[in-house]
Amino acid sequence: MAQFNDITTFEDIKLLVDTFYSKVQKDEFIGPIFNEKIGNRWPEHLEKMYRFWQTILLEVHSYSGSPFPPHKQLPIAKEHFDRWMQIFTETTDSLFTGPLAEEAKLRAKNMAEMFNYKIDYFRNLEKKQTNNS
Repeated sequence: MAQFNDITTFEDIKLLVDTFYSKVQKDEFIGPIFNEKIGNRWPEHLEKMYRFWQTILLEVHSYSGSPFPPHKQLPIAKEHFDRWMQIFTETTDSLFTGPLAEEAKLRAKNMAEMFNYKIDYFRNLEKKQTNNS
């Protein structure tokens, strides 16, 4: 049986992010949304994701910014987040094992739930404002 190590280096973060997003890009359900939104800016998106996960998992503070706003207007719902999470979990489990790998999955799950909640909140707010005007 293969022996997996935990996420401990920037190279591990790159491997996780690159493997995950290569699967996302090819996914029939969520791939088109990502590919349409990101277009030819994948290298910049991946760089940002390396820094984001490096900050969260390795406590190297290389990411600054607010991850939610770019997602606010996307045509996505809970099933899109569920698929994203499924791919993230499968990718992480296929590459790593250990406390930081578990932390990555927990952080991803919490982020997906929060983004989904906030997107619903803003959509409902916009509907109310439209109905009241």
